[in-house]
Amino acid sequence: MVRKFALAVLLLAPVLLAACASDSVGTNAQKGGYFAPPDPVKLAPATQQAGYRVGPMDVLDITVFQVPDLTRSVQVDAAGQIILPLIGSVNAAGKTVTELQADVSARLREKYLQSPEVTIYVKEFASQKVTVEGAVVQPGVYPITGRTTLLQALAMARGPDRVANETRVVVFRTINNQRMGAMFDIKAIRAGTADDPEVYGNDVVVVERSGMKSIFRDATGAVPLLGVFGPAF
Repeated sequence: MVRKFALAVLLLAPVLLAACASDSVGTNAQKGGYFAPPDPVKLAPATQQAGYRVGPMDVLDITVFQVPDLTRSVQVDAAGQIILPLIGSVNAAGKTVTELQADVSARLREKYLQSPEVTIYVKEFASQKVTVEGAVVQPGVYPITGRTTLLQALAMARGPDRVANETRVVVFRTINNQRMGAMFDIKAIRAGTADDPEVYGNDVVVVERSGMKSIFRDATGAVPLLGVFGPAF
């Protein structure tokens, strides 16, 4: 009987541990915790295509159902325009993907197609930008053209400078309508002992300088745990 009970405990242990881990992750996500993404309206548009507002230099995949000659990839020019066969110039910048699909459909329906089915997918998000400042060689605002990690964002700013504290890099973003921040140790990330988190459009990355007080403390007044987003003050 004792042996059967011990065997049952061994068999159930992985299931119980997985359940606990799932609960922990869920609770943490609700708090806007570890590697929390920004609010939906701020998300890198790969997951928010329909509501994403197109910007200059974005690359769009445009498909017209059963009309291969009208299916192509186009880049939004600096003036916010795209050029399409038959209908010519279309103002794209500032429109959501859904609005632009409707606009192109309406233009095609006016003279050329009876019931056009237009699908637009944002292939490259050049208008999404991340701000990198603080102790970096070249502070500035840089475009994000796809999935971008913290180390990649810092590389765009030519990396930390000579006075940087590489164990204290802060990422600020808006989560649940609140400005939040998380501290990261890029030395640990480079060493492979910490994950390299993804950064999103409208994130602000700040590299602290050695010897300075922390620019970010959570609601308790303490420096937050590494990689965990908390209220920024």
